[in-house]
Amino acid sequence: MKKWMKKSTLMMLMLVLTFALAACNNGNTANNSGNAGGNEASGDKKDDKIVVGFSMDTLEEERWKKDRDLFVAAVENLGGEVKVQSANGDDALQISQAENLISQGVDVLVVVPHNAEAAATIVEKAHSANIKVVSYDRLIKNSDVDLYVSFDNERVGEMQAEAITKLAPEGKYVYIGGADTDNNAHLFKKGAFNVLQPLIDGGQIEVVYDQWTKEWNPANALANMENALTANNNDITAVVAANDGTAGGVIQALQSQGLAGEIPVSGQDAELAAAQRIVEGTQTMTVYKPIKNLAEKIAEVSVMIAKGESVSTDQTVNNGKIDVPSILLDPIAVTKENIDDTIIADGFHSKEDVYKNAK
Repeated sequence: MKKWMKKSTLMMLMLVLTFALAACNNGNTANNSGNAGGNEASGDKKDDKIVVGFSMDTLEEERWKKDRDLFVAAVENLGGEVKVQSANGDDALQISQAENLISQGVDVLVVVPHNAEAAATIVEKAHSANIKVVSYDRLIKNSDVDLYVSFDNERVGEMQAEAITKLAPEGKYVYIGGADTDNNAHLFKKGAFNVLQPLIDGGQIEVVYDQWTKEWNPANALANMENALTANNNDITAVVAANDGTAGGVIQALQSQGLAGEIPVSGQDAELAAAQRIVEGTQTMTVYKPIKNLAEKIAEVSVMIAKGESVSTDQTVNNGKIDVPSILLDPIAVTKENIDDTIIADGFHSKEDVYKNAK
């Protein structure tokens, strides 16, 4: 009898356990189905949203922070989102960050290369994942990059030299270039010498110092200008500097010799410090590249590419391997005479900020 009761009790316990497990399984199945449905819906929503990878050289300069913010806002206005990575001038890090963006399955990759040559690896890796690459402002060399959008950078250099030679048609010139690793720096220099070379050949001017600025670092530009002044016993007539950062280094060197404001100096990017120097009289000009136009154009074409739409271009730029379909926007030369009508009128800087230190 006891044996039968033990057996009966055991069977009842097993039945209860079986029903309990079944109930749990049914509950879990319902929950799992609900989560799957939710994940699937979420996945569909994510798949519908364009995701743009933005691999940037640096965010250490004022100009590139503006680019990032304007580009992100422009893509978001078009219904997409942007994943931003900045390498701060480290080639290996930029490649690694780009690989990370590629692994996240971005729909298109936009790259501001630190090193025009090294960034070709990024294009190759992106293409192996069937992701197209847009070169932002700086051209990626020796690659099959899909599109290049920038300003007419050779024209930038011409504007710089034109402004300086207008004020100093004769004398001893210094050229302070950008980073040798940046293709744009070579285009700026080519443009500048399109204007300078005829005057050199005619004997009106002599370039007594010509040097690249490693990493576009103003401290390196300062050192270059100090060397130029020392080598020429301060007998310098004019300076063509490739951007506002290098111009700042040049002007610092001139100030230490009591020459700031006496020697014309060019620049580029319309940075606030440069705009202030222009109205104060220590920097002659800058080249304003309306980066809002650039960011919005690249956002527009990047979203088009991500959707599989074709982008029409009317020109190409050779990168050493192919003729890259290109869109080149027009830059604007800015001096004290038109600063109110350009960068201030556009809201790029406020009048209060630009004239803050002017007497």
